[in-house]
Amino acid sequence: GTTLLADHGFAQRPVFLSEFISRLLQHVLPATPQTRDASELHTLLFPHDFDAAWLGRLDEETERRLAAVLGLPSSGAWSWHAALEESIACCVSQICAIGYSPELRLRMEHSAHLRAYRELLLDFETLRRALHQRPLDPSALDQAVQAFKDRLDDCRQSANAVYEHLDEHGISVDVVFRLRQLRERILRCRLLLDALLAPDAAGTGKLLAQLVQAGHNSRSLRALIASNSSLLAAKVAERSAETGEHYITRNRADYYAMVRKAAGGGAVMSVTTLMKFALLGLGLSAFWSGFAAGLNYALSFVLIQLLHWTVATKQPAMTAPAMAAKLKSLDAPGAVEDFVDEVTHLVRSQVAAVIGNLALVVPGVLLLCGGLWLFTGHAPLSREKAEHVLGSLTLLGPTALYAAFTGVLLFASSIIAGWTENWFVLQRMDSALRYHPRITAVLGKERAARWSVFARENISGLAANISLGLMLGLVPAFAVFFGLGLDVRHVTLSTGQIAAASMTLGLDVLRLPVFWWCVAAIAVTGALNVAVSFFFAFRLALRAHN
Repeated sequence: GTTLLADHGFAQRPVFLSEFISRLLQHVLPATPQTRDASELHTLLFPHDFDAAWLGRLDEETERRLAAVLGLPSSGAWSWHAALEESIACCVSQICAIGYSPELRLRMEHSAHLRAYRELLLDFETLRRALHQRPLDPSALDQAVQAFKDRLDDCRQSANAVYEHLDEHGISVDVVFRLRQLRERILRCRLLLDALLAPDAAGTGKLLAQLVQAGHNSRSLRALIASNSSLLAAKVAERSAETGEHYITRNRADYYAMVRKAAGGGAVMSVTTLMKFALLGLGLSAFWSGFAAGLNYALSFVLIQLLHWTVATKQPAMTAPAMAAKLKSLDAPGAVEDFVDEVTHLVRSQVAAVIGNLALVVPGVLLLCGGLWLFTGHAPLSREKAEHVLGSLTLLGPTALYAAFTGVLLFASSIIAGWTENWFVLQRMDSALRYHPRITAVLGKERAARWSVFARENISGLAANISLGLMLGLVPAFAVFFGLGLDVRHVTLSTGQIAAASMTLGLDVLRLPVFWWCVAAIAVTGALNVAVSFFFAFRLALRAHN
């Protein structure tokens, strides 16, 4: 019975990935009643969430009958008390094991937190002696029970110190998983202690209901991911919010500065557009063509970052968490008006970035195409290729769907960026770059220190730009392989391609309806790129901030 009372609902594996695989197999493989494990039998007896509800609402008469069926006479069976006592001992040993694990011990501030686990064992032994004392001394028992409960609270407080360390030095999902297990073990200890001290096996239904609920939670993949990744999501949202604040303009000087930075990004993207056509002209296979295009995008995005310029579509995934963070203080006086002002600033900033990108990508592409025409004697695109470009980018085709899908990729790149930065901080890579003997031998101490600071400040942007570039190039290639027919539509790149096609077709392009449908598609593509990316990032940030 101790497997049911002490271990039911708890992970048998101490790390997140192993527990995820174990729960996945539980959903796939059938269970058998041919077992000595009461926990498995309990799961087979109560397979539905509703079982916890009706078990918790049993009346006293039914509880007494249930206790009799379980072999718990009204006078209280010693075997039942022994099982509860042994289960509490198992929980206490597990709590101490988790508390003394290196992952948690190294993150606790001082030895007082560890002393709580050491003294928990002593307090439990004192409680056992008080329970077995004959005649029973109620005052000594009450004192022992209170001391044991206080020590359990001390153990919970020690976990808070670990959370503070994680918040400052990076989130580890495995450490969060251990902390969750520690908290649940402490709560189970309190529950079993109440059942042990209850007269006449009272509360048996409530105890079974708690075990049913714990069992269902222990099999849920969604609950596992949500509970253990919530802190990581919060950290990703927090880091994105810090970056997003820099993308919100609040005065005229900031607005014009944003336009200039976006114009610089548009100039680089004009070169990227022509490089894409040059790479397509090589006739590579689907994968290598996508990889070359992704590398072209990634290098362009990184160059824009290093030059402190900007790409409009990368902003929403960063600004959304910044907006969500402001909702936390919405009850303060004037907070709603301030939030509305922030929305206005955000929209203006986004419009400025889009205008800056498009205002320079079009003339940049036209100038480059004109220069190549003068140098080589022909346009970079043939007439057939130009007509194909306009036909693929028109609003009458699947452009809107592809633009929304590109917004998802923009959001995904921000998640990769936040996760990478958290990993970088958690592994203390900046310190390793600064002090590693081989690195300092090659670069020198001062240069190694500068590189470590540079890496710490730019790791998020580099991860976002490289991942986004590779996804924009490779995802369409993989989609073709699996027959999904998906493509990407990035507003700045699409505008550059339309400009290049128009250069080939000349002024006659203005008479073509397909050209104006492409112009209309630019507005739809930009809106969907921004809106979809912002929506997913904002929703994640809201959940992360609770």
